[in-house]
Amino acid sequence: MSQTHLSDSTDATRLPRQVADAYVDDLIALDPITGTYLGVAASSGRLPDYSPAGRSAIAELNRTTLARLDAAERLPGADSDVERRCGRLLRERLNAELAVIEADEDLRAVSNIHSPVHSVREVFTLTPADTDEEWAAIAERLRAVPAALAGYRESLRLGLDRGLYGGPRPTATMIEQLTAWTGRNADGSDGSDGSDGSAFFEDFASRGPDSLRAELDAAAAGATAAVAELRDWMTEVYAPAVQGQPDPVGRERYARWSRYFNGTDLDLDEAYAYGWAEYHRLLHEMKTEAAKILPGAGPWEALGHLDEHGTHIEGVDEVQAWLQGIMDEAIENLDGTHFELAERVKRVESRIAPPGGAAAPYYTNPSEDFSRPGRTWLPTMGQTRFPVYDLVSTWYHEGVPGHHLQLAQWTHVADQLSRYQASVGLVSANVEGWALYAERLMDELGYLKDAEQRLGYLDCQMMRATRVIVDIGMHLGLRIPADSPFHPGEKWTVDLAQEFFGLHSGRPADFIESELTRYLSMPGQAIGYKLGERAWLLGRDNARAAHGESFDLKAWHMAALSQGSLGLDDLVDELSKL
Repeated sequence: MSQTHLSDSTDATRLPRQVADAYVDDLIALDPITGTYLGVAASSGRLPDYSPAGRSAIAELNRTTLARLDAAERLPGADSDVERRCGRLLRERLNAELAVIEADEDLRAVSNIHSPVHSVREVFTLTPADTDEEWAAIAERLRAVPAALAGYRESLRLGLDRGLYGGPRPTATMIEQLTAWTGRNADGSDGSDGSDGSAFFEDFASRGPDSLRAELDAAAAGATAAVAELRDWMTEVYAPAVQGQPDPVGRERYARWSRYFNGTDLDLDEAYAYGWAEYHRLLHEMKTEAAKILPGAGPWEALGHLDEHGTHIEGVDEVQAWLQGIMDEAIENLDGTHFELAERVKRVESRIAPPGGAAAPYYTNPSEDFSRPGRTWLPTMGQTRFPVYDLVSTWYHEGVPGHHLQLAQWTHVADQLSRYQASVGLVSANVEGWALYAERLMDELGYLKDAEQRLGYLDCQMMRATRVIVDIGMHLGLRIPADSPFHPGEKWTVDLAQEFFGLHSGRPADFIESELTRYLSMPGQAIGYKLGERAWLLGRDNARAAHGESFDLKAWHMAALSQGSLGLDDLVDELSKL
């Protein structure tokens, strides 16, 4: 990286981008998991401090960086577009994170997808593991697992002492996941997660070299024992303490998290109404496509028909290869027509997710030097037969032209932006909004080749509209509109939300249950897909109106993807100027 960092200049001479990049260096020192995501080899043997003291250190770094930013923004040159944009992002992100930390949200961070224990597990799938030296670092990181989980437990215990509770439903699900990761039930019998009874850390360590076998096995056994200890404490102490507490978080906490995930203070009631408007629009389109598949059937009856009789892929290896083919084909067809892609951005890998996690597919970024490519991950949930109707648009979302093109392009142009804007400054709604825009773009370009694929795409879109409705509705306790076909006039509850989701989704019951648990433990994140897509579409429409017939979609795409991260506060404005 060519940016000037903290050690290269004094506080009095640093511009906003230099302050932002110094923050990344300092953050990596406190959070080596972030270092691994960025490809910093020195991070491979360490884990963060998840205790209250560790979170206090992050908060102090944020406050110090904000003071440095105040000084930087008074310097000559700080008002240039590149410095201004970076400074605004840095200030908004640090303040949003501070609001979460100062409200002690980290003291009740229980989830089925997004918590310290999930971060500890997932980072091993990204840690370099090709040489004996890299495996020695993995052994060191495995030995760090017990301390990391003990710090996390210390934070949860302090939360209980202060009356700050995680949700009962995410707690129960996380206990099940911890059990799956140990490979054994609490009574010592074989685990029942469909992962052949193997413990995650021990299975991972078994791939290491024979020269480190004893060291890796001992370290992995210690990590597994720490997971089991956390599971037992969650079962015996935490779950009973939070029993009877509400899963929804209420308007105040929801607004705080919504700012964190979306980069703006949303009008939540307007957003809720928008979700319903999209619901009605999409329902009309879905009925049209369903009639082409099964005349006289409704959308979800048609999707059920496709589950049994539609196109499908048999075999886990086969679906992994098929998903790779979808991304390879998209890159070949879109490069030079709607995007202009660097060679290193064109590399993306399809992977199968390790068992025991949440049901939703996901993407992981390339390392800063692209030695680790971007990767899409499919949780199989024990299945070996995969209907393709929704996988096509989902891989346009997770892979190309969705998450991979945006996040790999940020990494590619990091030298022109800042390291911060291309990595840890990520705003969820920007990224998820682009990925949903990417699905729509492929529909606009005619890549959804038949009613089967198009109904699957619309079902994915409906899921995102449903997320806006139920996420805001159940957390805020809003009423269901009078014109709704579902329980009009009633107040949302978690049970109603799960029923509504099930009635308006082609996905299996375990996926729907996993999704609702996710929303309960990540309030305000799920709405960013649809609201982010709305921002991207509005920015494109404004730019097209400004340029008229000279509007160049390929040039707009590349300029938009080269801006780095932006919150929804700034996204529409910046996209409209391109």
